[in-house]
Amino acid sequence: MTLDPHKAADFVQKAVPGFAPRVGIVLGSGLGDLAEKIETIASIEYDTIPDFPASSVEGHAGRVVLGRLGGMPVACMQGRVHYYEGVNPQDLALPVRMLKLLGIEILLITNAAGSFKKKMGPGSLMMISDHINLTGLNPLVGANEDEFGPRFFSMEDAYDPTLRKHLAAVAKELGITLHEGVYLHYLGPNFETPAEIRAFKALGPDAVGMSTTPEVLVARHCGLRIAAISNITNLAAGMSKTQLSHEQTLECAKIAAADLESLVIVFLETLKRELLKAHIRSTENGVH
Repeated sequence: MTLDPHKAADFVQKAVPGFAPRVGIVLGSGLGDLAEKIETIASIEYDTIPDFPASSVEGHAGRVVLGRLGGMPVACMQGRVHYYEGVNPQDLALPVRMLKLLGIEILLITNAAGSFKKKMGPGSLMMISDHINLTGLNPLVGANEDEFGPRFFSMEDAYDPTLRKHLAAVAKELGITLHEGVYLHYLGPNFETPAEIRAFKALGPDAVGMSTTPEVLVARHCGLRIAAISNITNLAAGMSKTQLSHEQTLECAKIAAADLESLVIVFLETLKRELLKAHIRSTENGVH
């Protein structure tokens, strides 16, 4: 059965009548505290939203927070659902499509990830420039939803180049080191074996994790602009003596959490100014 994003969006909209978010935010493992910085208008548990897939993973609170962050009206997913939780892959289209129906134009995604680069260790931030989807899964398999996008669509520049430049400029202004690289999506829920990591290195990724590509595929399909940041919590399997665990992921996610929060908030503040300037220019030119 296909889940209905319209029912989900209508339910959320009734909780915040007249509120129109411009940016959607997805918070990954251990990164949910950013939602506490939002000037909250409403907070809605996933399990109360019609058809919404609920997360079962520790470190994913499972709620949509609506309000303002950096002055920008946002809809924030405090936690996500993963393929490895056993959901129908097509169900993962609903959250992003719901955000689209609520009015977002930009999707900002965060995740916790392991690094292939020793110089990019725990506590680093990496802006994603592209991805490799090794899961073999795609939430868009099946009948195309023409309302949201075309059957076939390009994934070139899926991670919006202008938004990436903007993020890099904000990081430089704040004195935050922001690496840039390719993210590899591994299905999980187990961490990768050292032999798999050695094999994956031949593909040229910079970080590895168990999320993000579902949101990017759906967002790209429905015409949203995308930016994504990985919070590096560990070196990949076989690259250090540290035993990998979810507990370690959650703990190490805190190392760069303050930098990530500052980066996102200032990014939204400056983005709001840019969008306002663009609106003024379009109004002056008679474009509505």
